[in-house]
Amino acid sequence: MESLREVGYRLTPQRMLIIAIIHDSKGHVTAEDVHTRVTEQYPFVDISTVYRTLQLLKKLHLVNETDLGGGRVEYELAQEARHHHLVCRRCGATSPLDDEMIDPLRARLLEKHGFRADMEHFAIFGVCRTCADKGQKG
Repeated sequence: MESLREVGYRLTPQRMLIIAIIHDSKGHVTAEDVHTRVTEQYPFVDISTVYRTLQLLKKLHLVNETDLGGGRVEYELAQEARHHHLVCRRCGATSPLDDEMIDPLRARLLEKHGFRADMEHFAIFGVCRTCADKGQKG
C-alpha cells in the first residue's frame, strides 16, 4: 500500500480492500472473486473499479496477472522471486516452476534476437507426469 502512496496514488478504501483481499488469498484469485469479496463490505463497488485497480497494481508491478487456463485471468501479489507455473491440460493441476529454469531462455532471446523478454509470471501448458503415465498405461 505504501508503494501506491510513494508514486502519488491515493489509498482509497476500495484500493486498500482489494490489496488486502489479494494478500489474504495466498495465491491466485480472479477479478470476479475479488469483486465478490469487496461487495461484502462495500456493496456499491462496481466490477470496473476492481479491474481498474488490478490494472494499476499490475502496471506498478505490485500484482502479477496470469492465465492458468479455463479462459480466466488470475492475479496474485508480486513476490520478490519470480516464479511461473506448469499447468496440466488434462487434470488442471498446477506446479510451481522456478525462474532459474527460464533464465537460459531469457538469455538466449537476448543473445540471438536482441530481445528483452518480459517473463515476469506465466504458465506453461502441457501434460503432467501423472496424466502422461496414465495415458501410457491405458
